[in-house]
Amino acid sequence: MNVVRSKNGSALGPLTVKTVTAAERDILQEQAFVRMISLERKRSERSRKPFVLMLLDMGRPLAAGKSDKALTKILAALAVTTRETDVTGWYKNNFMVGVMFTEIGAEDRDRIVSTMVARVSETLREHLTAEQFQQLSVSFHVYPEDWDHDASTRPSNPALYPDLSDRDKTRQGSNALKRMMDISGSVLALIFLAPAFLAIAAAVRFTSKGPVFFRQKRIGQYGAPFVFLKFRSMYVNNDSAIHQEYVKKLIAGTAQANSAEGDGEKIYKLTRDPRITPVGAFLRKTSLDELPQFLNVLMGEMSLVGPRPPVPYEVEAYDVWHRRRLLEAKPGITGLWQVSGRCRVKFDDMVRLDLHYARYRSPWLDLKILARTPAAVVTGDGAM
Repeated sequence: MNVVRSKNGSALGPLTVKTVTAAERDILQEQAFVRMISLERKRSERSRKPFVLMLLDMGRPLAAGKSDKALTKILAALAVTTRETDVTGWYKNNFMVGVMFTEIGAEDRDRIVSTMVARVSETLREHLTAEQFQQLSVSFHVYPEDWDHDASTRPSNPALYPDLSDRDKTRQGSNALKRMMDISGSVLALIFLAPAFLAIAAAVRFTSKGPVFFRQKRIGQYGAPFVFLKFRSMYVNNDSAIHQEYVKKLIAGTAQANSAEGDGEKIYKLTRDPRITPVGAFLRKTSLDELPQFLNVLMGEMSLVGPRPPVPYEVEAYDVWHRRRLLEAKPGITGLWQVSGRCRVKFDDMVRLDLHYARYRSPWLDLKILARTPAAVVTGDGAM
């Protein structure tokens, strides 16, 4: 048997809860088990108790609807090592069995997962023949994962989100149409806004020292980083500490709303930021600094419509449920939050708007948001 520990491997608490017999073991079908994984993630977000997903790859597909001695033995072995509260099901029908060990202890996770690997391995060896044992491949996946924000690839573990993969498969037509809209929209914008690009570039270049474009690491879909483009609106070599501190308070819900210029409304953003140039203040007010992001859209790193991509230190301050805004939709230039109050809503409400968009997104919803965006830009309503 090949025992594979995921990079986010963690641990179970002591398995001292009453076990069940193989006859009592119910194995859920794939659709139901995937749904249970999704629900358990949300339950874990609320309870703050991790869970472990164990996957047993049987090495060969079983004939649908037929009994299999190896499967019977595997289920018998799982009955010995699992609890009544753990959930067993097909991660992939007739091919890969999954077990969710729920509400585990968060302390000393590495030590406990090692104990769990040894115990499962020993039990399977006792119940299976040498040939059956060698055909198995077992992996362990812990939720929530520890995201490495310095990594060059996605830190999220795909094995923990089979429901998102299934959703993307059912939305292939819609996703293809969205991508066509992104390509055509960004190409047209780059062509027709070329004069504005040149004028803004000249204004930035000749009013302050530094490059025309501002390149920054942002976090995209599934937590994968990419280089984000904007027209530079700040002085070079500025200190980001003031923004980092405000962002942490904003996410924690302790940030004070500041008065917006002109109408005196309260907004959740830094005002009178000393890092911003006079030209930069105008560009931010009108959102013209965002125009280079059409290049990010053209490269497929962003979409015309979607959640705003955060900086790494923002994601580090996220609660676990906040990550869903990155997992469930590709980041965009505009979105439901931008046309629904922007900085006038609290951070948690912004995340809820992003999740609402991800759940109900469609080409028609994208068109409605795009149609509302010019008015938000012209009025500068809550502009970042």
